[in-house]
Amino acid sequence: MVVPVLEEMRIQSLGVIDDAVVELAPGFTAVTGETGAGKTMVVTSLGLLLGGRADAGLVRFGAKSAVVEGRLLVPPQSPVARRASEAGAELDDGALLISRSVSAEGRSRAHLGGRSAPIGLLAELSGDLVAVHGQTDQQGLLRPARQREALDRYAGEAVAKPLAAYGEAYQRLRAVSSELTEITTRARERAQEADLLRFGLTEIAEVEPRPGEDTELAAEAERLGHAEALASAATAAHGALAGDPADPEGVDAATLVAGAHRALEAVRSHDPALAALAERLGEVSILLSDVAGELAGYADDLDADPLRLAAVEERRAALAQLTRKYGADIAEVLGWAEESATRLSELDGDDERIAELTAEHAGLRAELGTLAHALTEARTEAARRFAEAVTAELAELAMPHARVSFTIGHGEAADEESGIELDGRNVAYGPHGADEVELLLAPHPGAPPRPIAKGASGGELSRVMLAVEVVFAGAAPVPSYLFDEVDAGVGGKAAVEVGRRLARLARSAQVVVVTHLPQVAAFADRHLVVRKTGDGSVTSSGVQALEGEERVRELSRMLAGQEDSELARAHAEELLETARSEV
Repeated sequence: MVVPVLEEMRIQSLGVIDDAVVELAPGFTAVTGETGAGKTMVVTSLGLLLGGRADAGLVRFGAKSAVVEGRLLVPPQSPVARRASEAGAELDDGALLISRSVSAEGRSRAHLGGRSAPIGLLAELSGDLVAVHGQTDQQGLLRPARQREALDRYAGEAVAKPLAAYGEAYQRLRAVSSELTEITTRARERAQEADLLRFGLTEIAEVEPRPGEDTELAAEAERLGHAEALASAATAAHGALAGDPADPEGVDAATLVAGAHRALEAVRSHDPALAALAERLGEVSILLSDVAGELAGYADDLDADPLRLAAVEERRAALAQLTRKYGADIAEVLGWAEESATRLSELDGDDERIAELTAEHAGLRAELGTLAHALTEARTEAARRFAEAVTAELAELAMPHARVSFTIGHGEAADEESGIELDGRNVAYGPHGADEVELLLAPHPGAPPRPIAKGASGGELSRVMLAVEVVFAGAAPVPSYLFDEVDAGVGGKAAVEVGRRLARLARSAQVVVVTHLPQVAAFADRHLVVRKTGDGSVTSSGVQALEGEERVRELSRMLAGQEDSELARAHAEELLETARSEV
């Protein structure tokens, strides 16, 4: 499987480094140099590049800012590439360019793939890229939560399956608990809401409005309120069209149109155009007769009924009461009533819902307890195997009497609601189970096991971390590991074993080690040396890749402090030959 590889870093104005390029490669890279030459700046630079805390004190004296740039070869479909792409970063010929600057005033900026990026994004990516272990930077596996994650990944499917089932039950329990709490704690509010809805629905039901009734009644009220004027107008219009029987001498429109029609009818045969006009006058005559008839009927049917008008206005007032409270018109009032009836049904069903949720809650708590117990058993078995493997590694790393173990405990729940029944106790539960996992170390016989953060010296802690990473590498490796003086306090045969194990780890990941030990450096696939110039700075020529004779001379210096010592050279060549034969 292709994994991301850090190809190179350029470091400018950082600590003793003026301007240098660190070229890295897959496999095992050793970084050596005299004490104070700036080797640790490699670790610091990578930490900055991957979202570490910025410190203005890192900026080289006299410089405005320190800059670290990195080139990371990233497979296009890897999680790192996808996350970077989501942030708007672009790959440059399969490489992701990362930049971090720190000003002398302490301001820090980051760029990812040519785009400005939040520092937090670099820190997020670092979890999938590099595991850093140094004398003062061992925080990763010191956190119990990280130790639990490591143990779970090491356990594989034995923990993954019950953990997935537990996670589903846990999320469902949270949802049920939330709904149950909402219903019970807001019981008074919900009761008040139900009362208001019930009152409104009763008020609407008593009026019994019909769709469109408000519009119909408004039209009827307008007509009844002006009945006399409407009747008078209709009668006058009828007389103008059909004549008034009380006035035989009067002239009406129907008579005049009929006379005009007769005049044209007499001569229509002589001209088609005039015949057409005669046809139209005939149609007008018929239309006038129809309208006159309808006006007569309208006037006869129209009756000024004060009682009906009063009833209409009373009904409109009742509807207006509803529209003032529940909607702009009767259509909205009826819509409110429909929605409120549904909501009231929900509220009135609270008691039933509470009973259902309470039963489901109890069932989920019991199920969660069973799954948590299965998780504990799986983790306990994996912890035993993991601890045995790490202890065996430590025996070869100058810690023959050290014993590593895990403690898997259960914290007591603060109350009944926040806990589950497990092994006869009410224990606290969380999204990953009820287990509190912690890695313990007993460095020598008779010493009580203590958390590794408290039970190990700096050198011991580095070796514990190395042993853990070697054991863990097959279960869930990260692409790169950086160890800062992981060999502190180690020498002789144990140093050879440290080198051998780092080489083993490098078979599946990129490993960069800052070391003082030639026994470790000899196992490296690539050997870099950091050298200061005469003014105490490290320049671009101060970080060199060593091969052949130059590498033998550097190992001789590390062995005896004398590059040209024949004995040291012989020992250096022997170390290289031993390393080559075992890799």
